Amino acid sequence: MDNCIFCKIIKKEIPSNIVWEDGSYIAFLDQNPLRSGHTLVLPKKHTDYIFDLNDGEYAELMLQVKNIAKKLKIALRPKRVGMIVEGFGVDHVHVHLIPINDMNELDSINRKSANDSELKKIIEKISKIK
Repeated sequence: MDNCIFCKIIKKEIPSNIVWEDGSYIAFLDQNPLRSGHTLVLPKKHTDYIFDLNDGEYAELMLQVKNIAKKLKIALRPKRVGMIVEGFGVDHVHVHLIPINDMNELDSINRKSANDSELKKIIEKISKIK
């Protein structure tokens, strides 16, 4: 889609802090994270609603989400990695992964703007995980 911000990120028309990508999926740090390391995982193919994905696409997305969650857990050492799929912010399927130590850390009141140096440090930690 021409006006989709995530499609523009995928096409590298808009800069982002990419944690990982392959030919079909991409993961990047949220610019306004709930917690440090808040990552978005999405398919590169534009689909508006997660339950419009076919079974194979849905399963593959969840496998990629699991892979990135494991990297976040190792690199950032939270007690858990929370997952949110709400589908309202951008009309492109995406899964939020948030490193958390407490349930209250998932409250949207915790959102704050992240600075570039903090984002780069997080990418360095995550990218070292195989």
